[in-house]
Amino acid sequence: MLVATDLSRRSGGFLAVNRVSFEVREGEIVGLIGPNGSGKSTTFNLIAGTLRPTAGSIRFRGEDITGLPAHKICHLGIGRTFQIPRPFRKLSLIDNVMLAAYYGEAGKIGREEARRRAEEALRLVDLPSGAATTAGLGAAALKKLELARALATRPKLLLADESLGGLDSAEMERAADLLARIRNRMGITIVWVEHIMGVLMRVVERVVVLDHGEKIFDGLPEEAARDARVAEVYLGKRA
Repeated sequence: MLVATDLSRRSGGFLAVNRVSFEVREGEIVGLIGPNGSGKSTTFNLIAGTLRPTAGSIRFRGEDITGLPAHKICHLGIGRTFQIPRPFRKLSLIDNVMLAAYYGEAGKIGREEARRRAEEALRLVDLPSGAATTAGLGAAALKKLELARALATRPKLLLADESLGGLDSAEMERAADLLARIRNRMGITIVWVEHIMGVLMRVVERVVVLDHGEKIFDGLPEEAARDARVAEVYLGKRA
């Protein structure tokens, strides 16, 4: 479904991503992991069109999408969440998600269809679809709203960026189960960026590990747990 080849991003003299290559097969949940500053979110931004790669290519479902703007990539079927949710605070939950539904279809759907899609997305993430506003929402609910907005764009591939950040251990477990449920119910392929390994590793089927902008591992979660380089990156010592 997705093929990144020799993907690089240079900003001034800093090489944030250096010749990273990986593939994502349809129906997979792939973990893109690594310590803080390893290049995970930059890689997401390159795929989603927020940043343009300095070098390399990205193909989605056989089509070259390298350097396309974010809205065109969204319309092709790639949705994403952000580490820090920034909803429209003066709008209700349903209106926030309806706007995302309009955006995902470039405004080509009517209000009733946008509302139907928004209600479906909110129901899937266990949030109310009435007149509730974002006022007073905690970290877990804001993460759910961010996910609902991404789902309302009807993605074929979902880029989930640090969905566990700011959550306690019980909330992390529920968030991981939610992503797995979304894949199973909606048939959405998921790439999940995270630096918290524990919960993620029981959900993903394959992991790609980055360190200092370079890929250091690509394989099964159980193999990553035994890999000396991965252990060194996370624990600061060789296994």
